[in-house]
Amino acid sequence: MSRETSEEQPAVTGSLAHRVPELGALELLLAVARLGSLGAAAREVGITQPAASSRIRSMERLLGVALVDRSPRGSRLTDAGALVTDWARRIVEAAQAFDAGAQALRDRRDSRLRVAASMTIAEYLLPGWLVALRSGRPDTAVSLHAGNSAAVAERLLAGEADLGFVEGLTVPAGLDSAVIAHDRLIVVVAPGHAWARRRRGLAAAELAGTPLILREKGSGTRQVLDSALGGLARPLIELSSTTAVKAAAVSGAGPAVLSELAVGEELSLRRLVAVPVEGVSLARDLRAVWPTGHRPTGPARDLLSLTRG
Repeated sequence: MSRETSEEQPAVTGSLAHRVPELGALELLLAVARLGSLGAAAREVGITQPAASSRIRSMERLLGVALVDRSPRGSRLTDAGALVTDWARRIVEAAQAFDAGAQALRDRRDSRLRVAASMTIAEYLLPGWLVALRSGRPDTAVSLHAGNSAAVAERLLAGEADLGFVEGLTVPAGLDSAVIAHDRLIVVVAPGHAWARRRRGLAAAELAGTPLILREKGSGTRQVLDSALGGLARPLIELSSTTAVKAAAVSGAGPAVLSELAVGEELSLRRLVAVPVEGVSLARDLRAVWPTGHRPTGPARDLLSLTRG
């Protein structure tokens, strides 16, 4: 019997922290996969080879499968190890994005970039751009203010931000802009909602006549929906963040309208269901904005260039 089936399987109980390997162990596994040697991987992450072996064994006990086959010729991932490595890579990349976003919330006194971003962009696009910016400008401290599109414009016009990102249909007065991405809004419901089973698309009148979980006035998401429905969108609940709207929809409170950027995971896990819509355009451009006549320079210019990569 192989090690993968003979090892005792851990019970799936307790908190996630007791079932998922530590970040350092996942980084070590990625190094083993890349270098083909436990010793070389240990040197890369700055630990001894015995410590690396112990860390791999601990991870194997935690997961209940063998991850690495060791031999005099080097270390090779098992089939399970290769699969876990793919998952580990996503976790490490997400941790890097989280770290970059957290760092952006710290306002240091040295060289800095002040960014204001609407909620969807701040939550789902900006962390990846900040990771890339840090590689080129490691000494630049980035402060981030997340709010709706109207708040972003206010901070730029008040001189409190160097670069902004908005999601609405129009560019606020006093600002220049560049389109950096395209997005669309979708209607989503919990799986138990009656709309989750419908095949015919929602017409504008039905959507406008139904109370919806919505972002607040002044947000780019609300602006696009109000424009598409002729200002007739009816709020069931108004919330000030994309995450709050999504959580309310998942709970079954009612239909919600959200960026497709925000609900990919929920749709794939069937925590939410997309509802087809007919005759309503919910597409929008995502824009970088700055005060008219003041083209971004320095770190702001670098960040702007990364958004178009």
